This record gives sequence, C-alpha cells and structure tokens, in this order.
Amino acid sequence: MTVSADPRFEDQVRAYYEAGYWDHSTLVTAIDHWAEVDPGHPYISDGASTYSYGEFRKRAWNLAAGLIGLGVRPGDRVVVQLPNWNEFFFVYAALARIGAVMVPVVSVYREHEVQFIVENSEAVGLVTAGEFRGFDHAAMGEKIAAAVPGVSFHVTARAGDGDGRVDLGTLLAAEHDTNTLPPVSAADDAHIILYSSGTESRPKGCLHTWNTASFLPKQAVPVLGMTRSDVMFVPSPVAHTLGLTLGVMAPTIAGAQAHLLDIFSPVAALERIDAYKCTGTASPAPFIRMLLDAYDPAVHDVSRLRFWLTAGAAIPASLVGEAQERLSGCRVVSAYGSSEVMMATVCRPEDSIERIASSDGAPVPGVELRIVDFDEQQADPGVDGEIRYRGPGRMLEYWRRPELTAEGQDSAGWWRTGDLGRIDEHGYLRVTGRIKDIIIRGGFNISAREVEEALLLHPSIADVAVVGLPDDAVGERACAVVVARDDTRLTIEDLRHHLADEHKIAMWKVPERIEYVGEFPRTATGKIQKFALRAKYSDRA
Repeated sequence: MTVSADPRFEDQVRAYYEAGYWDHSTLVTAIDHWAEVDPGHPYISDGASTYSYGEFRKRAWNLAAGLIGLGVRPGDRVVVQLPNWNEFFFVYAALARIGAVMVPVVSVYREHEVQFIVENSEAVGLVTAGEFRGFDHAAMGEKIAAAVPGVSFHVTARAGDGDGRVDLGTLLAAEHDTNTLPPVSAADDAHIILYSSGTESRPKGCLHTWNTASFLPKQAVPVLGMTRSDVMFVPSPVAHTLGLTLGVMAPTIAGAQAHLLDIFSPVAALERIDAYKCTGTASPAPFIRMLLDAYDPAVHDVSRLRFWLTAGAAIPASLVGEAQERLSGCRVVSAYGSSEVMMATVCRPEDSIERIASSDGAPVPGVELRIVDFDEQQADPGVDGEIRYRGPGRMLEYWRRPELTAEGQDSAGWWRTGDLGRIDEHGYLRVTGRIKDIIIRGGFNISAREVEEALLLHPSIADVAVVGLPDDAVGERACAVVVARDDTRLTIEDLRHHLADEHKIAMWKVPERIEYVGEFPRTATGKIQKFALRAKYSDRA
C-alpha cells in the first residue's frame, strides 16, 4: 500500500510535496548520499563497535541481500526486537533497502506482547537478541516462530546459531549476491509499523511511510541546529518512536553520528556523553531526573551537550528549571507527538526558560492544531479541550483496524489524539493529560496533570500519579499514588494544606486517598500505566 495510490490522500499528498514537507528522498538515499560524500565519516557506535558511513552501507546492503536469501520481499513485515545495539541500524537499513516493512518492538516486551504483534502484523520473520538483561530472547523467539504459521525465519543477534534460528553475525559476515537487490522503494511506500506503547490497552499498529515517519526528524534537525559535527546520544529505546526518529533517523538525515546506550544508568550515561563527545540527546523526562541525581560537575564533563529534547512523558516545570541551572550549556526543550502523528509541537532552544517550563512547544511548520471542547466546538485560547491534529506526520492507518482508523478522524479530517491540552494566545500548546485522565467528581472535572504538577513541588514526593477510582456517591474520587523521596508518609490533611493552602488549588481537586509504591509500572517511553494503577486500587476501594 502506498499513500500516493490512495485517492483519499491525493490533495494532501500534492500539498505536502509542493510545500516541501515531503520529498522523494528515503532512508536508503540518505545513507547512499553520506557514504558517497564522506565514506570515512563516523556514523554509529555502541561501546562495542564503530562504523563509518561507507563501512555501514557496504555491510547493510550485503545484509539486505542475505535477508532476501531468507525469503524477505518488498512489502513483507519483519518484527525486530533488538536493544540499542549497532545491529538494529543494520537490520533497519537492510529491510529498507529491500522495501520490506520493519515492525520494531521494545526489548521489555515478553512473549504475550511480542507474539500478538507478530500475529497482528502478519510478519514473515522475527529478529531478536540472544540474552539481554538476564532474559533469553532467543528462546522466546524460537517459541513464537514455531507457534505462528506465517513466520519463516528467526534471526538472533549476539546469540550464535541454534535450532531453527540464524545468527545475525554470521549473516553479516557472509558474502551475498547484491545483484538480487530490488529497485529502491519510494518514499510513499509502506515503511514501518509502530505499535503504540499501551497506556490504556493492547498496542495498535501505526502504519507509516518514510515521508510520514521522517517528518518528525526532518523538522527536528533544523530546530535543534543539528549538523554533521553533532554526536547524538541515544539512551531512549531505538525500537520506540522517540529513539527511532531522533536517535536513528535524525542523525542519518543530518549526516551526523549516533552513539547508542543499551542499558540506561545515569552514571553510564554521564560517562558515555563525556567519552564520545555527545552534543545532543532525546529521552523521556525520567531520564533527565535520574541523570541530574547522579551528576557531579567535579567528575562528569557534559559541557559539549547543547540540547536535550524530551517527549513521551510529561516533564514537570520544576525539572526544566533545575536542568537549565545545573547543565548550564544544555537547553532542555519539550515536544509533543505520538506514534500516530509523530511530532506536532516543539520548543526551540532559543525559547525562554519560562516558555519551555510552561508549554510543550508550538506547532512545527506544516502542522495544524485545534482544541475542541466536549461539545465539539473550538475552544478559546487558554481553555482545555481535546487536541486535534492535521499534518504531514499522520500515519496512514491502524494496521488492519479500519474501524479504529475511521473513529480516529473527525468529519473535517482532523485526527482525534485523545490528549487534552490548551493553546495560549501565542500559539504554544500545553498538554494537560489524556481524556481518560480527567477525573469527574460529582459533575466537576479534575485535571490529573494539574494536581500532579503541584504535588511534585512537595519536598517529600519524588513522583506521583493521580488517578480516578470509582465511587458510588460522586462517580469518581481522586487517588494520589506516590513514590516517596524520604521516609515521610503524608496524610490527606498534608495534601490539603499543600494543594489548597500553599498552591491555591480548589479543595474539591485534592485527592481523597493516598497510596505509596516503590516505583510505577511504565511503558518503554516512561509513561505511567495508569490503567494498571486504576485496576490495582479500584479492587481495594
């Protein structure tokens, strides 16, 4: 399926091409270009090996021929579950060279989730790690490959050969006939299926072309001022939207370098940023918090770091100010997007700290946003409502889910994001939660995000999630689930004092229940899985 072949998209396709938001370049042409211009320029490293653009292209196109030998053809789906290793780049580039569709899966997913994605995407093959972080991905992959009839091969990285599987290292080292490679696929052909990270339900597959998927990094490169001299530090999972687009696509488009970290620890991150002279990074907000807690300016040199883009989870305003104060040469910038629409808004490095701390940025060129209230009317500036999107980064469809695709679009062609937010008089967006994150108590709406932001200013709270629990009398009551910073255990009265007296939040918004946890269940991008908290504590209500 190609977007240009679908009559529903003809006018949009024409407009995006005329405006320059889309073009005929692809991942393959970008790699070819930089390999020709400067083949010795460093491209990727992961602490175990380093490859230049020229070396990478030769090995990646050879691997593509090897995958053709395993039966991969243009348009086929291949599920790839690899950590932040160089091998991910090789497999992705090889599949793109064939014209196959990569289906990346984060390494934290296990058999239940991975098999669902393999079956749902109708994949012909599966690529996994061997053992990673104490889990045997090779054994899991073998079981899935045997259970799903359409899977014809299972390739493993850093695992060696085994029954029914092929070693990726062996496949990379062998000489394959590159004359079997097909013509390079078009920028509007199906390119990737990104499965949503599942904060509310089972993941859905978001089908993108190269043009829709690369809209995000193509916008980020000029906004962040990325050049060939930049080294992008990549701690966010490359199998997820943020790591894939800003850690893989953006450096490739810019002809820059990418340095991968497979297991995040704040000390390791600080050491790698110094050792590999990293100049920028992108991650969910929790990574920033952990790094700041470990940062010692007398030990760690992060002076080359110019920008830190954060997306995927809300960044507290207090964290923006702290990062700016302690990482003086680095600007934290927030952005908003999703697997469905890619990047919608972003703050610029030149924006004021106050602007960055109070918003999620302004729409990037080509993107239109509107805020719609619960009566389907456009909301006034500063008023909360659902964020609706129209722009070049929107996916083609939810894979094999036409009914969900239809539900996601309103009658005027705007995409229903399911997120709540407001746009100020200057055009900057502030995301305030999910529609399902609104707690309705006795007919009054409580924004969980508003209460969480205020609670995070309490010295005894390290992290917090506010969820609505069912109540027969008022519909829902707010429950604050807290990760403590110290041994203090707050009472409801303490919360009332902090929220109502100190921060002047309406009394009816104050949580009526507190639960303490050691850590939150999270998605791969750091989003708190509130559905799990609601299920857990509703049972105790």
